[in-house]
Amino acid sequence: MLVDSHCHLDFPDFDEDRDALVARAEAAGVETIVTISTRVAKFPALEAITARYPNVYCSVGTHPHNAAEEPDVTVEDLVRLSGGPKVVAIGEAGLDYHYDNAPRDAQERSFRRHIAAARITQLPLVIHAREADEDIAAILEEETGQGAFPAILHCFSSGHALARCGLDLGLYVSFSGILTFKSAEALRAIARDVPIDRLLVETDAPYLAPVPHRGRRNEPAYVAETAKVLAEVKGMTPESLAAATTDNFYRIFTKIERPA
Repeated sequence: MLVDSHCHLDFPDFDEDRDALVARAEAAGVETIVTISTRVAKFPALEAITARYPNVYCSVGTHPHNAAEEPDVTVEDLVRLSGGPKVVAIGEAGLDYHYDNAPRDAQERSFRRHIAAARITQLPLVIHAREADEDIAAILEEETGQGAFPAILHCFSSGHALARCGLDLGLYVSFSGILTFKSAEALRAIARDVPIDRLLVETDAPYLAPVPHRGRRNEPAYVAETAKVLAEVKGMTPESLAAATTDNFYRIFTKIERPA
């Protein structure tokens, strides 16, 4: 069995066939899905999706793209909202210097609030990092010095230095369909070096569909394709890789009860 540790089922891309894609994921052996918050203002709709599907859970948080839209979301808000029975993570939050859709200072303030909420709740922080490796690493090191918190470097596409920093701080590293792209040999080399007990797989659906689905809308069932490539990279059977990443998932997502 596999899990999809990060997707966005509330996005309008899935409005026409959400029931069907959850069923396809189950048929593909994906036993659990975490759908990730990008705006606290839209959290009620996200929570409603988790109520509809027994095997779907969610996070609560503000994506760095939207940090300037939600400057008044407090640590206390995040902690309170995370108390719901199917809210299992904080975020996604972090820094994105590729698009700079929000001012960098607003992104940093939001990121630090999410870190504080993860520290209080001990729910995993889902970290978005794009072209901001040095600042992400510096913030993580500084904040960890004030108290540890569980966290995931999601959809990893950064360099060796950030991977090593995250691993040294006890973080997990999650790989998406990017890992399967022909141009991603450098990323596969990083994945090769990540200890097996720190690896996760995800789709980030509807984005980044893996080969052989590249160019199409992504969906949770396709996490199997990323897992196959990751197994090849690690020199493991697909079954062993699936078992290891699923064990890792339930180790960090402590609020989810593993199916019998």
